[in-house]
Amino acid sequence: MLQSQVIACRLCPRLVEFRERVATEKRPRSREETYWGRPVPGFGDPHAHLLILGLAPAAHGGNRTGRVFTGDPSARFLMDALYEVGFASQPTSEHLDDGLVLRDAYITATVKCVPPGDRPTVEESRNCRRYLVSEITLLSGVRAVLALGRIAFEGYERALAEVTGKRNSLPFRHGAHYRLGQGLPDLFASYHPSPRNTNTGRLKREEFIAVLQDVRGYLAGTSMAQL
Repeated sequence: MLQSQVIACRLCPRLVEFRERVATEKRPRSREETYWGRPVPGFGDPHAHLLILGLAPAAHGGNRTGRVFTGDPSARFLMDALYEVGFASQPTSEHLDDGLVLRDAYITATVKCVPPGDRPTVEESRNCRRYLVSEITLLSGVRAVLALGRIAFEGYERALAEVTGKRNSLPFRHGAHYRLGQGLPDLFASYHPSPRNTNTGRLKREEFIAVLQDVRGYLAGTSMAQL
């Protein structure tokens, strides 16, 4: 099973050391919690039409809770927006047993372990790509991919190239929508909903909602075309 393979992975010594150190040192307000401290698999609807792709688990988010985009400011921004547009059952993502259900969406990351400084090396990204390739293959119903940030955007291009044998080199731009060709999902792009983007105003809530509405409109249009 793919999730078990992801969780057991120890391919990257630097990432293994860092994720386990963070899980031991913890942050002051979470010192009574038991951190996950392992690679974090994707989650959501296995029959989803939308794949949402982030960079990596946050040190005190996914690396703490065991679910990507859970228990940190990025998760609060993202899930609130997904709920408004109808892709999530609730506007919060705080812990594994919080009742969150993704609707027609699946969320994962290009790198499954938290990297120091949120910057995986080229080799670490390459090591982890096998898992994203497997997710792309297994999620056969996906018709749209939303890449959150440049690293996720380029990571998806590289993983898709391993699936199709053809590499696209498209420019990353917030709000971009690319048609990749017959039988392939359309690719959408947004700035990552990290505090460094949302707190500085680089990514405003209404701008992110607009991207999600574009995705929703595209999926509705492709569904009608199939009738």
